Amino acid sequence: MSEFKTIDSERVSGKRVLVRVDLNVPMKNGKVTDATRIERAAPTLKELADKGARVIVLSHFGRPDGKRVPEMSLKPLLEPLSKALGKPVAFADDCIGPQAEAAVKALKPGEVLLLENLRFHKEEEKNDKGFVDQLSTLGDIYVNDAFSAAHRAHASTEGVAHRLPALAGRLMQGELEALHKALGNPKRPVCAVVGGAKVSTKLDLLGNLVGKVDKLIIGGGMANTFLQAQGIAVGKSLSEKDLGKTALEILDKAKAAKCQVLLPVDVVVAGEFKAGAASKVVDAKACPDDQMILDVGPKSVALYQKEVAECATLVWNGPLGAFELKPFDAGTLALARTVADLTAAGKLLSVAGGGDTVAALAAAGVEDKFSYVSTAGGAFLEWMEGKALPGVAALIRAA
Repeated sequence: MSEFKTIDSERVSGKRVLVRVDLNVPMKNGKVTDATRIERAAPTLKELADKGARVIVLSHFGRPDGKRVPEMSLKPLLEPLSKALGKPVAFADDCIGPQAEAAVKALKPGEVLLLENLRFHKEEEKNDKGFVDQLSTLGDIYVNDAFSAAHRAHASTEGVAHRLPALAGRLMQGELEALHKALGNPKRPVCAVVGGAKVSTKLDLLGNLVGKVDKLIIGGGMANTFLQAQGIAVGKSLSEKDLGKTALEILDKAKAAKCQVLLPVDVVVAGEFKAGAASKVVDAKACPDDQMILDVGPKSVALYQKEVAECATLVWNGPLGAFELKPFDAGTLALARTVADLTAAGKLLSVAGGGDTVAALAAAGVEDKFSYVSTAGGAFLEWMEGKALPGVAALIRAA
């Protein structure tokens, strides 16, 4: 995929390189509790520094709404970022203006500087021209390595890409190449697994996928809506009755596109939504009135495993059941492990993303056994919906 330039495209030695990363990490009491995003950003920053660039790191943190909120400062990230890079990182108390300019001027080739939270300025999210100008004057080259923020047309994700030579960092490059292989120009047959609680949150996703994939496995609470739309009783299960007509339209669209839709053939039901609740397996058409569907059953899992094994490519967003509660995680974990085994055997290219999905794969112990797992959340979902991502579009236009 060569629609965008990468950091191989420009000589960076001695240059001031603005690198937009996503350091919006979980924190508690001023300490980082999950450094995954920092670790994922590190390779690009380290490579640029090793090539002699003067590396200037840009990121947002939280939602300070254009105000300086001390708890949302990026300063506590200095230590974990330095640790990930294996070298000290300087810090500027602002991302524009005299303090930022002085800190950038003091940078030597191979050194790294972290600027303060971009969102302390309301102009960042407004993609304000003046703010874009101020950021752009700090660098000679712009690198976007924040796919997770690429669905936002902000100053640091979209605006600066029009002012400076714009490149994709290694994380962005890896994400775009994986996504292109999964849905842009995939090996067929292609299977999509879509789960989660509500159809309403994934209407655009389902509508886009039925025209692109060969098989669509629908799980989670949203499967109940599809079952109910076809006149199947779902007891006390979570279901969006008002979207029954929409569900049928999606099924019709899939049929016209020759996309096979797979719904549960058996389900795990319980009388209450809680961990360890007494449960049983019933036919998908036989949910008792006083029970709720909380997972797919073993026959459904076996069917899905068989169908996935016949595919060359798989994309996954959303769990098959209430995976956060045992024993209702069984269906999701079993299919995830099958996908991991097929991937390891070289029989399947597997791409997954979305917060719940990543958590479910971690619970199955296979988050590092898929071809690619995106931590991008909203950006990953919008990409699967077929929407243009402003941050990515700006890189492509700049190529």
